[in-house]
Amino acid sequence: MGKVYLVGAGPGDKELITMKGFRAIQEADVILYDRLINIDLLEEAKQDALLIFCGKKPNQHGTIQDDINRQLVEYAKQGKVVTRLKGGDPFIFGRGGEEALLLKKENIPYEVVPGITSSISAAAYAGIPLTHRYISGSVAFINGASSKDKSIEEWQHLVYGIDTLCFYMGVKQFPIICEQLQQAGLSPTTPVAVIHWGTHTNQHTTVDQLQHIVDRRNEFSNPSMVVIGEVVRLREELKWFEEIVNSEDFNLPHEKKESIQ
Repeated sequence: MGKVYLVGAGPGDKELITMKGFRAIQEADVILYDRLINIDLLEEAKQDALLIFCGKKPNQHGTIQDDINRQLVEYAKQGKVVTRLKGGDPFIFGRGGEEALLLKKENIPYEVVPGITSSISAAAYAGIPLTHRYISGSVAFINGASSKDKSIEEWQHLVYGIDTLCFYMGVKQFPIICEQLQQAGLSPTTPVAVIHWGTHTNQHTTVDQLQHIVDRRNEFSNPSMVVIGEVVRLREELKWFEEIVNSEDFNLPHEKKESIQ
């Protein structure tokens, strides 16, 4: 019997993966990797490792989850070390729990290697602390794709119970999110940040009030993280990453400054 590592690769910046996740890549016989990982991480794999792309785009699931599950089980039962490499964290909207339950059922040894999830990292790189004394003492991670199915009571719970709201997969339903939050009682002047390609050198952040940001929908697309709350106002002082990227001293070995938008 082999073993499976469910690894969070982090948000995109190659250096944000954990040391344990890095080692799981190096030791793997088979790597099943998602669309949003930093592809440079695969350069650390063994020369004879089998690399299998199993990424999914919105509304374009080229590889269904059942097929991924099947491959995890098959290769592990062949005695392989299998690394399931996911963007962000495997247990935050990554279906890692489903995969772990299957491995448990099949009596396959596995380990979960946490990764930095995109809401935390994208917000940090945009200069937005999700919690801040006297401003935000609570944070919610929300599946934006299911926003159209939420009741008004669920929206009100978010508005009156949570200080900072982080919507994953929220681009398609973005107008609904903004509308429903206002109907539930959130102030139209609440600041909103939409962070596109967070932690990448081409990261772009759009900030506006809740009542106006939908009008700027053409400025961002998938993948984007939506952060809503008063902490967004701190970005104007704390946008450290953009200052580094735009400085004359900025240099990364695998990326050219000329390509940065």
